[in-house]
Parts: sequence; structure tokens; C-alpha cells
Amino acid sequence: MTGGGASDQGNGAGPAAPQAGLDPSPAGAVFISYASKDASAADRIAGALRAAGIDVWFDQSELRGGDAWDRQIKKQIHDCALFIPVISEHTDARKEGYFRREWRLAADRTQDMADDASFLIPVVIDNTPDATARVPDKFREVQWTRLPDGVTPAAFTERLLRLLSPDVHVAPNSARMARRVRSDADAGSEALGNNPAALRRLQPALLLIAACVAFALVYFLISRFVLSKHPAETGRVSSPVAQPTSPPQSTIPEKSIAVLPFVDMSEKHDQEYFSDGLSEELIDMLAKVPDLRVPARTSSFYFKGKPTQVAEIAKALNVANVLEGSVRRSGSAVRITAHLVRTDSGYDVWSQSYDRDMKDIFQVQDEIAAAVVRALKATLLASTAPSDRTTNVDAYPLLLHGRYLIARQTNADMHEAAKVLQRAVKLDPAYAPAWAEMSYAYYQLAAYFQDVDEQRDYAQARIAVSKALKLDPENVLAHGVAARLKLQLEHDWEGAAAEIDAARRADPKFTEPPEFLYAAGCTSGPCYEQYIREVSQEIDHDPLNADALYDRGNMRFYAGELDLSELDIRRVVEVSPQRNAGYYELARILIARKKFTEALAAARAEDNAVYRRVAMALSYQALGRRADAEAELHELVANHSEDSPEDIAQVYMALGDNASALNCLERDYARRMAGILWVASDPLFKPLFREPRFNEMIKKIGYGKLKEGG
Repeated sequence: MTGGGASDQGNGAGPAAPQAGLDPSPAGAVFISYASKDASAADRIAGALRAAGIDVWFDQSELRGGDAWDRQIKKQIHDCALFIPVISEHTDARKEGYFRREWRLAADRTQDMADDASFLIPVVIDNTPDATARVPDKFREVQWTRLPDGVTPAAFTERLLRLLSPDVHVAPNSARMARRVRSDADAGSEALGNNPAALRRLQPALLLIAACVAFALVYFLISRFVLSKHPAETGRVSSPVAQPTSPPQSTIPEKSIAVLPFVDMSEKHDQEYFSDGLSEELIDMLAKVPDLRVPARTSSFYFKGKPTQVAEIAKALNVANVLEGSVRRSGSAVRITAHLVRTDSGYDVWSQSYDRDMKDIFQVQDEIAAAVVRALKATLLASTAPSDRTTNVDAYPLLLHGRYLIARQTNADMHEAAKVLQRAVKLDPAYAPAWAEMSYAYYQLAAYFQDVDEQRDYAQARIAVSKALKLDPENVLAHGVAARLKLQLEHDWEGAAAEIDAARRADPKFTEPPEFLYAAGCTSGPCYEQYIREVSQEIDHDPLNADALYDRGNMRFYAGELDLSELDIRRVVEVSPQRNAGYYELARILIARKKFTEALAAARAEDNAVYRRVAMALSYQALGRRADAEAELHELVANHSEDSPEDIAQVYMALGDNASALNCLERDYARRMAGILWVASDPLFKPLFREPRFNEMIKKIGYGKLKEGG
């Protein structure tokens, strides 16, 4: 089916699809076919594609079988440019269902119309095995994509945009990459021994990896574009994301390297967090080499899963070399293969494979870092290796898994990260990095993810940060979390400033959180300019860091630099479309720029339910649709009055209800929530400065006691 019914039926209509006589699907539309129990996941996919400007046919209730259904669905599948069958345990369990008719129609199209299967884009949303899934044979001739629960990364939408482009080219370095995949696969077989049964189990996975890489390379586009159009009356929204742009590049330093995320080539493909974590550890180690330029994790990881040429990566990150590789784990055995590639030629400068036990993983990291530094003729300092490594073989992968989940910045992942890190410190109670990461996860849950019990989360964050700093007084992350907790929960300005100073002593590149400027009473002038300069230096080093771009865009918004603020936040949602509050912030900026229709489109693309409703309410009010704004406010008050009072206050302010807004802010203050810290700097709340209750509250909080610059 498709959205919400009890039986499996077809899907295919776009938003607000008409009844049986609706017009044919527009050229270029994507048809999503799914079972009723997968409606939520399919809806996430459809939303992500629409946010990228792609027309989507996605029937949620209107078409339900019969002759009209047959005619309409046949027409839509005949006309669509791409067909996405959503595969899961639910589709596997049903022998029949309307979605299976759609699948047969799509498979038949590849024969009846002399099409190849390139318009088929199978998507698996759970752990259903590729080899045994009940699908038409034609589906097995193309690359499959796994989007757990329908969470859709930018790489997938970009791939579809490329497939919808009229120009398709083969990447020049495809032969090199294909040889590397085969080489790593052969080497991995040796690492697992000569056990025939093990090799038989591994073979399908290796063939699938090779097929995926080959397919991706074939569809790599030299020229890319983003569909742009105004929202139509049908309800389709155009992409609020601008065309990707590369910042102007300076001369590329010879001693520069980007560490790309290593590929998980384990048999079950369940070690992505470990391969990502290894890459991140290498980035941190190489970044300590004084004469070596190393882009940070967020920029290097932007290219994960994308069929991007080495030359393109070099241009985007301004580096002369790239380190890439693969990881294969089987029990306690691990095989790591690393390649150092010269970006201007695409040739290997150095490559090596390591077969080790997990207890030797840190030795392998040291050896790889040392080999890279030697190859680049840089100087490796003795202090490059981290000093806070664990001796527990099982705790280290849990730390990597926790970091992996935190980086995904979703509510569910943040909860799971806290649980994973709890397991890590239980295995090694003296593991300072795990305590620090756990404190950050709990703080994020309490302050920014509308958790059901933020006071519990704050208490857990305090315990964890205290443990981390006791074990490692120079842990930068722990000092940053401690500063936020002192500022937010205790309004201890001096204590917060001391934590910021400690973080800067441990890492001179540390940039203080923007909350500290807002709490200092920064509403204009040098404090904004200073922060923008500092965070801009961070972005120069890490140009695809969505968090840094968000902070600078937010600061520019408060400083009144709306055009530059919009550029930054558009870059945020381009780099990280599912980042918490990204589209919400874009909507606020567009409202300030009087681009109200675009603001509503951006608001609808926001993943976080609270931020989406707030942004939609603000957009509706700006468009003069007060009834719609009040409807969104009603839902917010009914469901989120306790966990998001400051967010609801924004809507009251837009509706001109200052008294209700003040009630929300007082509740935010009483519960020691994060919103109150930056209210005085937010232009939306300027009318409250005439309210005695507001001035009394910010006086009580102590705005301005924290000196600018911390």
C-alpha cells in the first residue's frame, strides 16, 4: 500500500494526489513503491527527495485498486524516470499485494520498452538479505542501496539528481578503483585464512561491493546541477538548497592530506562504525604533525559513499594527497589496507596491508601514521599518538561506535550513543574519552533533542563530565561540556569562563560555543565580529563542517548579515540535509529576508518535529495565514509545552502574544533549559525589552556577567 492503510496497495501519487482521474506523472518524476507497514520509512525517503527538488509520486491514500488504479499506476510507472521499490521484511513476507503488481510493471518495462534496468533503484530499509529477498530478477541486475528506516543521506539524493541529468560520464580513475577493490578483496580472503566455507560466505559480499563501486563509477557526473523551480500549486516544494559551490582555493601545499573514511569490507558489513572510527583516529594523529595540513573529519567524511574522483576531493579540500583504505573484521582478527594517493595523478604513493589481532589495533594506527608521514617527508613527533588509549580490547570499538552515532545527530542515534558509551565505561571505568563522549551525548539529549526527561540527562552529563576531567584534566571535549553545564544549569559565569580557558590551554584552536556570546549580552558590535573571524578560521581548516557553518550562519543572522547568513545555512543543509534544526534556521532567515514562500518550503523539509512546526508556524504567519499558524501552535502546546517552551515562545512572539511568550520563557528558565541563553540576542524577541517582566528575568539570570571573549 502506501501510507497508512491496513492492506498492501499501490503507491505512486505525489503530494495531495487527485482521485482516479489525475493527470499523468510529470516527466522526471520518481515513483516510490512500498508496503503499508513501511509507510513511515517511504515517507522519509520521499521527503528527502522533495527537499532536493525532485518530483516524487507517492500515493498515501487516494488510489486503492480497481480499473482506475490499474490505469493510473500503469501510466505513472510507464512515464516515471526512476522507480524505487522499498524492500523490507514486510515485502518479503507477502507473496501478493499491490506493491508487487507495481514491481512487476516496473520489471516488465525494462523488457517491453527495450529499457535497460537503469531506472530501477531498489532500496532496502532493514536487514533483509540481498541474496534471499523476494524481488523480480530484474531488480538484481542493478545496485541496491540500504537506507535504514528510510533515513536518506545527501549522497543518495545527489546520486538520483545525477541519474536524472542528461549527461553521464565514466570516471577517469575507474580502472584504478576497480583494481583496488579486487586487490583488497583478494587480500581479505587471505586474512581470513583458507577456510573454504568462510570464503564461500564472503564471496557474495565481495561481489556486491565490486558491483556497487563499478555501478557508482559509471554514473559519476563531471557536471552536476540542482533542480530549481518554484513550488507548484500541487504542493511539490522546490529545493531550498543552493547549487554546490567550491570556495576559492589557494596554492595546494605539498604536505597536505585528506583521510577519507575507510571502507567496511567485513562479511556482514556491520563494522562501518569501526572503519569510520579508525579513519577519524588517523585524522587526529596526523593533524598533530606540525608541518602537515590535514582537513578535519567532517570535511573528509563528506565524500563518504560518493563516487567522487580524487581530483575533485583535492580541489574541495585543497590537498595534494589522499589516504584511503578498507577494514575487514572477523572476530578478533582485523585486516587493514591503506593507500596513499597523489591527487594530481591518481597514482599510489604508498600502500600496505596489516593483518593483526584487535589487541594490536593501536600499533597498526601508529604504523600507518608513521608510514604516511615518511612518505610525505614530514616530521612525526613522539606525542602524535593519543595518551589516553584503553587497554580493554572491547571498550575501544564501543567508543568508536558511540562517536559514530553522535555524528549522525538524530534523536534515536543520540540515545543509542549514550547506551553504547555506558557499556564502554563499564568495561573500562578509567576510559576518559568514553566518559567525555557520554557527557556530550547526554548534554545534547537534554538541551537540543527535546528528550522526555532532560533533568535526568543533565544529571548523567554532570556525572560523566566529572569522571572525564578527573581522569584527564586536559580533555577538551569534557571542558566544553562542563562550560555549557555551568552556564546553563548554574548560571555560573565565572566557572564557565574558567572551563573555556582550560579548553583553550589544552587546544589553542578551540572555539568557544556561541551560547557564551549570547549569555554575555552580545547583541551587536565587536563580539560578533570576533566570533565570526574565529569560526571562519575553523571553516578554512574544515570547509565542510556543518556545525561550524551553522554557528557562523546563526551569528551572522543575529548580527543582521542576512545574505551571508543564508549562504552559510544553505551550505549546512547541502552538506548535512538531516542536521537537527538546519532547515528550521534557514526558514527563519528567509522570513527575515521576506522570502516567505521559500521559508515555508524550507520549514517543511526540517526533520525535527518541534523545529518543523515552529518554522511552519512562523512561515504561515509571515504569509498572512494566521489560522494555519495557530493550528501549528496548538499542536506544539499540546505536545511540547514542557520540553520546548522557548521554541513555542517564538510562535507567540510572531503572533503578537508577548504575555504568553514570557510565560514560556519563565518556564524555560525555571527548568534550566538552553533556550533562555540566547533570547536576548534574537531579533524576534526585541519587543520584549519593553516588558518589565522580561528585563527582571534577564537581570536575574545575569546576562552580561560573562565578559565578551570568555
